[in-house]
Amino acid sequence: MPAPLSSSSERLAALRAEVRAIESATAGEGRPALPFGLAQIDARLAADGLAGAALHEIAGAKPGLGDDAAATLFLAGIAARLEGTVLWALGRRDLFAPGLALAGLTPDRILYAECRRDEEVLAVMEEGLRHGGLAAVVGEVARVGMASTRRLQLAAEEGGTTALMLKRWRKAGEDPLGAPSAAVTRWRIACAPSARLPVPGVGRARWHVELARQRGGEPFQLIVEATDATGRLALFAQSGHRAAGAGGKLKAA
Repeated sequence: MPAPLSSSSERLAALRAEVRAIESATAGEGRPALPFGLAQIDARLAADGLAGAALHEIAGAKPGLGDDAAATLFLAGIAARLEGTVLWALGRRDLFAPGLALAGLTPDRILYAECRRDEEVLAVMEEGLRHGGLAAVVGEVARVGMASTRRLQLAAEEGGTTALMLKRWRKAGEDPLGAPSAAVTRWRIACAPSARLPVPGVGRARWHVELARQRGGEPFQLIVEATDATGRLALFAQSGHRAAGAGGKLKAA
């Protein structure tokens, strides 16, 4: 009996060592990253772009339609710049397809999976990520535990697929990014005042983009012009810096 016990212990120790190696490895190492095309963002990201085959979380900075829409379009712009079909698991029917198309993600590229609960969204995401034939897998959730995000991160690595999680506000006082997560990056997106035009009208939308956390790098925040029809952000032409809020420095190019 002692021999089997020793063998089992050795296998368990080897498995734990393998898991620790996976967790400590640099996110996206050896896999292509997706650059934003803006040096002010890419140079501050640990992978010189958005790490490929990894989990990324995006949330509106505050509860409300404006920031929620901005976060959704920021995510859609990322997915639009990845070649192939995008699987989108959603829990409520409030996506506006023409809006996603304006961010470069056209209806012919999206497969929708309607789910009733966060648990179903997570299950669909994991299956889609392990499939390995999708450009990206998007999931909309309110609450998700650390163990579930670890599973999604490992599934993204296994399938070589980008996982994009849209964290939705469900309670005004509960920060969607407040709970611990294994995500490689965590973003907060807020609406910002658009540029004044020389004639009556509304200028291109602007967003306050905050990278709240990234593995292997520092957080930062800046103001950008919203995604165009190719899913790309831009820096507005006016020079100057806006004053920082209570939370830290806010830069504008």
